[in-house]
Amino acid sequence: MRQLSAQIQAGIQVALFASALMAMQSVEPASANPIEGVRFPKAYGVGDGALEIKGTGVLRYLGFIKVYAGALYALPNVSPKSILDDTPKRLEVKYFHSIKGEDFGPATYKGLSRNLTDEEIETLRERIEYHNSLYVDVKPGDRCALTYEPGKGTILSLNGKTLGVIEGPDFAAAIFSMWLGENPFDRRFRDDLLGIDG
Repeated sequence: MRQLSAQIQAGIQVALFASALMAMQSVEPASANPIEGVRFPKAYGVGDGALEIKGTGVLRYLGFIKVYAGALYALPNVSPKSILDDTPKRLEVKYFHSIKGEDFGPATYKGLSRNLTDEEIETLRERIEYHNSLYVDVKPGDRCALTYEPGKGTILSLNGKTLGVIEGPDFAAAIFSMWLGENPFDRRFRDDLLGIDG
């Protein structure tokens, strides 16, 4: 009887472990359809709410070199025309190539100059310089994200680790304009992120 009882208890433990494992698997965040083999979560929690994925795309340099895959998150009711307003948003990218941290600064100024006047850039210069100083070398597979939370600022993170926070909705609008503005790095990438049909 004792041996039978031990077998029953072992069976129960195995069943409980299997149930726990299934439960853990069931709460994994759902992913959007992969793009170039890269998967992004369908939603991202900000404060007490959640941002939904609007679209995914691949940024290409010179039109054919794939730099990274990206996903844009925003509130469900935010339209493409109001994406740069003072509303929470997140751009997450996964790199296909290595990039030196020192190269992000010049690229940032180039992207900003396509969407802002010299006077607007000068007003933001101190915060732009701080933002650029946060970047480090990235390698293929690394994930970088810019997450804007109203009242808090724009959070720059790498592989889930916060590198720094830059204050101001004006800075957020400026920095996100590099991808989502009238003159982005890549129009196709912008439209894919915003879910705009070409």
